[in-house]
Amino acid sequence: MKYLTTTTYLVATLLLISCGQNPVPIDYGADGCHFCRMTIVDERFGAEIVTKKGKPLKFDAIECMINHLHQVEGPTDQYLVLISDYVNPGGLIDAKQGYYLHSKNVPSPMGMYLSGYEDKTAAEEKAKEQGGTVYTWPQLVNGFRTLSDTSAEKVNR
Repeated sequence: MKYLTTTTYLVATLLLISCGQNPVPIDYGADGCHFCRMTIVDERFGAEIVTKKGKPLKFDAIECMINHLHQVEGPTDQYLVLISDYVNPGGLIDAKQGYYLHSKNVPSPMGMYLSGYEDKTAAEEKAKEQGGTVYTWPQLVNGFRTLSDTSAEKVNR
């Protein structure tokens, strides 16, 4: 009986640990974008959502992640929202604390010209170099439709 109780406790603990709400590193060149299904290849633009149930959703671009938030999941259904820092690619940072550059001179995988930065100064320096506008997370999410229309116009010119 003691063996059964110990085994049950161990299995329950392992299940709780495995169902955690932790990000899963993006496997660049292998993972596919949850939104557009393209392979995620550029470490400067990756993004990830971890749902409240602990499911990681990976994206090849910030615009795919925001489209997903607006169209599929709703902006409040996620536990973690993460992006890759354009200056230090590969790792993931808190998207809600990040800064975003919209610049036609910094193309992103889906053509919306969005790049993410952990540091406001880095985003502003890139904007001085390349032109464009720096946004916070709330500004980006709330103004996304306008940016989408503007990007489409730039691409279609």
